[in-house]
Amino acid sequence: MSLVFAGITSHAPGITGRADRASEAQKNAFYAGLERLRAALEASRPDAVIILAAEHFANFFMNNMPAYAMGMGEEYDGPIEDPEWLRIPHRVVKGAPDLGRRLIANILQTVDVAYAEEWRFDHGVMVPLHFLDPNNRMTIIPANINCQGPPLTPLHRAWAFGKAIRRAADAAPERIALVGTGGISHWPATPDSGRINEAWDREFLDRWARNDKDAMLSYTDEETYRDAGQGGFEIRTFITTAAAAGGKGDVWYYEPIPIFAVGCTAAVMEIV
Repeated sequence: MSLVFAGITSHAPGITGRADRASEAQKNAFYAGLERLRAALEASRPDAVIILAAEHFANFFMNNMPAYAMGMGEEYDGPIEDPEWLRIPHRVVKGAPDLGRRLIANILQTVDVAYAEEWRFDHGVMVPLHFLDPNNRMTIIPANINCQGPPLTPLHRAWAFGKAIRRAADAAPERIALVGTGGISHWPATPDSGRINEAWDREFLDRWARNDKDAMLSYTDEETYRDAGQGGFEIRTFITTAAAAGGKGDVWYYEPIPIFAVGCTAAVMEIV
């Protein structure tokens, strides 16, 4: 069939774990954006959803850190974190081993992607699923990009990964959705946790919504680290999503919510 949906959203653990400490107005507006995203995803009638997140040392570490990885397991479970801390109940998620294997085989024609039949979901996947698949009905193919342990994949390679995902999706008979998850600016697990560079976020989202490849790929890791923190490296998942979709984006919600420790985002992109 083809890629039938592309969207992006934030995945910070504070979105659920500290929900009771946020401004009601901000929280409700962001949650409404996520509900709108859920409805659009559901309306696309996907046979499987690729959730593209950043690796947080949950499944890979510096003794073996692939630039890209995808799952081809029968099922997955999460969260790997304490469910009471994350405030997301444990669940077992249905996988798509045959489809995952076919997608991976196609992607490998141009991008070296690692693969795994076992995968524990951390907040990078579980926070989006909590809102986008609250009844745990969807079939999920996890994917991630190393955004944590340098050397990081160059941004142009993240773009190439998105192109490979699109080619593989278009070659499959199933209807496939893609959700890229990450921060934008944030400084997790540092004294600056809660800091958000709103101007930087809005500039990046403007480039993303225009699907301006050259502008998105012009960031250097040094500039991103300085202006958006180590969490800003997760723009790779948004760039990959833009490359896969090919169209223009529509940012349904963006606001900095410091108690969530991230600029909170919900957006979709046209498939062309």
